[in-house]
Amino acid sequence: MPSHPRPTVRRRRLGSELKRLREEAGVKMEAAAEEIGGDKSKISRQENGRQRVTKLEIQALLDLYGVQDQRLRTALTTLAREGRRKGWWAQYSVILPDGFQERLAIESDAARIHVFQPLLVPGLLQTLEYATESIRAVEKNAGEEQIESYVSVRMSRQEILRRDSAPQYVCILDEAVLRREIGGPETMASQLEKLIEVNSPPELTIQVIPFGHGWHAGLDGAFSLYSYPDPMDLDVVNLDYLDGALYLEEDGPVERYKLAFDDLRASALPSRRSMELISQVARDFKQRT
Repeated sequence: MPSHPRPTVRRRRLGSELKRLREEAGVKMEAAAEEIGGDKSKISRQENGRQRVTKLEIQALLDLYGVQDQRLRTALTTLAREGRRKGWWAQYSVILPDGFQERLAIESDAARIHVFQPLLVPGLLQTLEYATESIRAVEKNAGEEQIESYVSVRMSRQEILRRDSAPQYVCILDEAVLRREIGGPETMASQLEKLIEVNSPPELTIQVIPFGHGWHAGLDGAFSLYSYPDPMDLDVVNLDYLDGALYLEEDGPVERYKLAFDDLRASALPSRRSMELISQVARDFKQRT
């Protein structure tokens, strides 16, 4: 069987828009396939983001669908071209699973990233020392060179929060994240001080749900929600599990996670009070160094 690329963010967006335009024009898959010299399965793969669409194919399909809007035609052609562009993580493709490379693509294109984490500081906010200790704990069979490569990837990911077009980032932490000792008291104190340093609402907001709150909407586990600026974009929820990750794009599940995140923000301390709690815990760790 032929192997088709995993759908990237841009290919998913392009495919979704092509499907919408075809359905609005009342064109069946068979007719679209005939127009570009393919078969029904090719159109299906393109609309699912699992096969690239060439510039000539886009132009032929848009003509068939009666799309006259030049701005839309240009946007879709650009989207197809960008879908072939390699991300910064291509240099690490040998060591990174396909699923994680997909996550990096989803992350790098997002306009808003909303994260709930009940266990660990999210990778985008980790210090070098915290990242090294947490990666070493998970990758028990990896050599030092491989550990260093994984850490380098994690540190490189953080560049998206420093670029001019940085996504809005909102992170909700359970208080357990602050108190779970990773790498010793000194590493933890430095990590918590970094959280205070980078917190800068509304662009980058960190809030904490204190132990005293009891039950909250995130007790089922961590998740990340990625949103995009263009109307043709599909919001994505990322759920990690032991051997990989799950990505949800259907409207129903995504909407439920959006509501859950809103509940979590309502349960969390305001950002200022969260910083006070983080500062207090950091001082506790410092006293032990």
